Amino acid sequence: MKNIRSLLAAEMTTAVDYEQSTIRQELNFTQFTTRYDPKTSAIWCWMHPTPRPCINTQILDEVALLQAQLTTTYNNQSSDSIWPFRHLILASKIPGIYSLGGDLELFKHCINNNDKERLKNYAHKCINLLHQNINNLELPITMIALIQGQALGGGLETALSCDIIIAERGSQMGFPEILFNLFPGMGAYNLLARRIGPSLAERVILSGKIYSAEEFYEMGIVDVLAGKGEGEETVEKYLGSHNQSHNTIRAMKKIRQLVHPVTHKNLSEIVDIWVDAAMGLSKKDMVKLERLLHVQKGLKDYRSDAANRSEKMPRRGDWRKIDDVEFPLTTHLGENISHNRRQTSRRKKKM
Repeated sequence: MKNIRSLLAAEMTTAVDYEQSTIRQELNFTQFTTRYDPKTSAIWCWMHPTPRPCINTQILDEVALLQAQLTTTYNNQSSDSIWPFRHLILASKIPGIYSLGGDLELFKHCINNNDKERLKNYAHKCINLLHQNINNLELPITMIALIQGQALGGGLETALSCDIIIAERGSQMGFPEILFNLFPGMGAYNLLARRIGPSLAERVILSGKIYSAEEFYEMGIVDVLAGKGEGEETVEKYLGSHNQSHNTIRAMKKIRQLVHPVTHKNLSEIVDIWVDAAMGLSKKDMVKLERLLHVQKGLKDYRSDAANRSEKMPRRGDWRKIDDVEFPLTTHLGENISHNRRQTSRRKKKM
């Protein structure tokens, strides 16, 4: 059994070399695990970022390293080599969660400390990775996202950067950034617009609503619906049925890029707008941002940490009443985050 680093370091000769192997992670990769499936010519990338299921700087660096290794290996292969990878699948190893989005802890720190450069550096790392996905790493492969659970904010943008999105029924997806007066700035608008048009893309982003996989499928955002618990099987069936038309699919992807291009320059300009907007968040906005941070951290972790630092939890009344948002959300600890609404009876008493 060989790990992915040693396999990628060696010169590829034939696909047979891989048929006897299963790709496993080396200790260098701490935020995800990789596995190679020779039957479908696919690399599975199982994300498990720590300490929270969000897009932290470490997973950005590690996935970028994997992307670079795949590209370098392809460019350095022997002339008689057969490229054994046709698909790269981004999935999650965390039950019920694909990704809870950007690193809100980092956002909070940068905004509170006026560290614009660090926030900008993080944001540009995000779009660099997504742009590589959008262009299939400049390799003859198809990018596939398998969503099993919640995919929010930057996590959903990551899925949208793939060619195909396969989601299990009951999965929840959306952009909650509007809840704290921000917008998803790492490609959401571009990638949604080319799937469902700009008008509906804006509606999805500005609503702050958490949509079901079924709703996104009807809109045309999700490509394939899988039964609950049948995500991996559905991906394998999809690969099996589409391997025969691999060349046609690659050609269609090139056409889509020509008709609806997503350039790095465009993504970079949008990110700079996002950074300026983030740095301009008010204290009230930051209070609302912390609510979603609780989802990422888990309420037990947050309460314990806050108690140790003698910090106060935000009061219930500090949260804005927001319509058209479906709760509860679920933390990576399995806890529900309910929508705090003031009781009607209390309001009546005060009147």
